[in-house]
Amino acid sequence: MKKFNGFPARLEFTPIPNLFFSAVLPQVTDVAELKATLYVMAALYRKRGYPKFVGYGEMAADAALMSSLQSPGKETETILRSALQMTVERGIFLHLQLEKDGKSEDVYFLNNDSNRQIITRIKNGEFKLSGLKVAGREYVETETPPDIFVMYEQNIGMLTPLIADELKEAEKLYPADWIRDAIKEAVNQNKRKWSYISAILEHWSNEGRSDGTHPRDSQEGGERYLKQRYGHMVQR
Repeated sequence: MKKFNGFPARLEFTPIPNLFFSAVLPQVTDVAELKATLYVMAALYRKRGYPKFVGYGEMAADAALMSSLQSPGKETETILRSALQMTVERGIFLHLQLEKDGKSEDVYFLNNDSNRQIITRIKNGEFKLSGLKVAGREYVETETPPDIFVMYEQNIGMLTPLIADELKEAEKLYPADWIRDAIKEAVNQNKRKWSYISAILEHWSNEGRSDGTHPRDSQEGGERYLKQRYGHMVQR
């Protein structure tokens, strides 16, 4: 065994849910399952967009992962598929078999409420993953506004599970175009945080929306607009 030289002073970290250590890890006895679990969690964290998922193909193409799963007398891909099946049976991940370019593709999601709902929508044909489709289902491509989850991540910042839950709750309270416009407003005011977006939505809900023009000709005008309309709500 080659000895690890240690971690450098500055490095990135991958978040792991605390519940994993208390409720899941004590039950895991298979090393391959543990490796697959940690790999998928790390891969999900690096993903952008919504929803986040990891495909079997990208795992099988990762030389480091596949090398770590090698065992005498066993096919590495068989070990990986078995390990992933164990994670699904244990309830760590959700599995969905889709089609990509006419070929079967297995994808895996973190098992949480948001992803359980999105998988139901995918199976019902209400939501499409880019480049993937449910086997045998035809989709009609339509021009639709940007999904609010994608729009948030592209314009505001990383879509954490907490923010995803906030957006999901906002969808129940406000029209989708309100949320999109509030995100645009936050970007225009350079206030890229959920608390500001939420404050705008609350203000529109309580006092109604105005179609009047807003003073954005200068930084001073923007600050004046902020103080007049939303400043009192974001000074928390």
